[in-house]
Amino acid sequence: MTAGGRAPRDLLAHAAWLAPHLQVVRPPGAGPFPVVVQMHGCGGVQPMQLRYAEAARAAGVAAVVVDSLAPRGLSRAEAQLTVCTGLKLRGAERAGDLVATLAWLDGEAWARPGGVAAAGWSHGGWSVMEALAAGAPDPRVSSLALVVLVYSYAGPLARSTRHGWGEHHPKVRACLAGRDAVVGRSAPLRALERLKADGLDVELVTLPEATHCFDDECARDPRTRYRPDLAASAETFYVDALKSL
Repeated sequence: MTAGGRAPRDLLAHAAWLAPHLQVVRPPGAGPFPVVVQMHGCGGVQPMQLRYAEAARAAGVAAVVVDSLAPRGLSRAEAQLTVCTGLKLRGAERAGDLVATLAWLDGEAWARPGGVAAAGWSHGGWSVMEALAAGAPDPRVSSLALVVLVYSYAGPLARSTRHGWGEHHPKVRACLAGRDAVVGRSAPLRALERLKADGLDVELVTLPEATHCFDDECARDPRTRYRPDLAASAETFYVDALKSL
């Protein structure tokens, strides 16, 4: 399938379709390394994603940055009008990109089996959570050791609060923004409280002065404000979470 279409239904075809749009940042050497799959926000891959990937590499973890827009032929401007508003490419559909990336990792000798995390920012966090809330998920999702969520959407369209994650029990590390006027705090908190009530190991960090996308210097939403000091705190939180892999 060419760029601009929908993802193939077959998992391996989906993985091959997505593979040219995966950026791999890994430590030197042959590995195998623990891996974190990074799912960007609704506006696409921004420089901040590579900062997080470099922080992971410095901690000895390989990062795979998934671009969900490029294979679908979506520009950032179109994504802001359609993906960020929920008109297309909702979390449940994008969850397939995570599963396909996990399938792609099966063929990479440098990736350590059993040491894989999924991390998502905003819409990307929603996508990760949808993969875990799916009724009959791929076994690769079941094997995730860790989920990292940064100001993730968990509103009415998300299923985690209603359904939980079933038998899936990865460690969950979440970072919320105290002044988030985009996804808010109450909905993400309800989702995290549901997971904790289901017996998951959930740890939450809240940055009281942070807005949505506080770590993204390219964010243009007037409800956001880039704070390099808080971005540095979030990177520390991220690395600390990855140390458990």
